Amino acid sequence: MTVALDVSWRRCINSWISECLENGHTVESIVQSMAGDGFDKDIATETVHTLLAGEFPADSSYEYDSGPISPDRSFHAHDRTVHVLLRTEKPQTILFGDVLSADECDQLIQLSRPRMQPSTIIDSETGQLVPADSRASESYTFALSEDPFIDRIDRRISALMNWPLEYGEGLQVVHYGVGGEFLPHFDFYPPKDPGSAAHFLFGGQRVATLIVYLNDVEAGGATEFTETGMSFTPRMGQALYFRYFNNIGQLDPMTRHAGLPVLTGEKWIVTKWMRRYRYHR
Repeated sequence: MTVALDVSWRRCINSWISECLENGHTVESIVQSMAGDGFDKDIATETVHTLLAGEFPADSSYEYDSGPISPDRSFHAHDRTVHVLLRTEKPQTILFGDVLSADECDQLIQLSRPRMQPSTIIDSETGQLVPADSRASESYTFALSEDPFIDRIDRRISALMNWPLEYGEGLQVVHYGVGGEFLPHFDFYPPKDPGSAAHFLFGGQRVATLIVYLNDVEAGGATEFTETGMSFTPRMGQALYFRYFNNIGQLDPMTRHAGLPVLTGEKWIVTKWMRRYRYHR
């Protein structure tokens, strides 16, 4: 007998699938197990891939749950006490102070400066990295914990985001000169884009972002959430957290954002993206 999935069943099955993925089972083995228990194989395949990708709310709005980060105003993140400056609920954002010291900001800039390459975006059809007019910047991505200094920053950010170290992509340092910007976009991979599919296999969907500002920008360069008009001005050592994947696999359409043009001076940031499962690439 073929089993169909209603909402309550889907949430129960998603919990089981998630546990299997966290324990290292492959997508193929999970689908085979579900088919052996009476699920239609196509439905089982679609259910697993939907869990990996997440989905925009259809018949209801995005459900804002509590999220993984402590509600305290300050807390210890690996090796440093971090202070909460601001929280918003819709979308879920937190502005932190004192995430990196001035020396750490300068060191990240100096380490990445000679390695910078023109920034790219992911082609929505092919999934390949391509140049784009929507992103005028240069960037460099460190390997996860590639040396003691990067390891310390990775561990601090992991503790701050309250998400496993191994679920994070490598730190990406980005530099914008005058006029540099990043047009409105989502940080998660759009589930319906054919080019997104291959990226889900490396740890599932992205769930949250932390942007750390490495310098004070003289003018311009704010991070703006386009659906609300809310914006954040870069300040050295501060970090902006935002979460867009909730505990039932919905993606938050309110997290569309842009890096506004730098009007005077330059802008340096480092970005951490966290995945739903262990990131391996």
